Amino acid sequence: MKRVTGIGGIFFKAQDADGMRAWYKTHLGIEVQPWGGAAFSWTDDEGKPTGGTTIWSISGPGEDPPPASSAPFTINYRVADVEALLRVLREEGCNVVGEVQDSEYGKFGWVLDPEGNKVELWQPPPGQ
Repeated sequence: MKRVTGIGGIFFKAQDADGMRAWYKTHLGIEVQPWGGAAFSWTDDEGKPTGGTTIWSISGPGEDPPPASSAPFTINYRVADVEALLRVLREEGCNVVGEVQDSEYGKFGWVLDPEGNKVELWQPPPGQ
């Protein structure tokens, strides 16, 4: 079974979200959009689009998206079938937490890694 197919997103929490966004734009050239982040489109080896996107975002205290854990960041892994993967992870003895959430952005599920970090799994909506 195919498990992780890519990074769906990287979400940072910051005390000074505007300052952090400005730093990344100035020093690393990330074109931060008005919603607080950037979308990186996937390409193949020749630079042609392949139909995936990785989101990069910084949020301040109390801003969306809510953190997946107490860590200052969340890495969201793109998967083909979140419910099937969570079933396999449970069978393998992994600590799956919460229930699958279904939204306009796709399906989300969570598992804890061996050090207690909450890992977010994301199945995009059909066609994305």
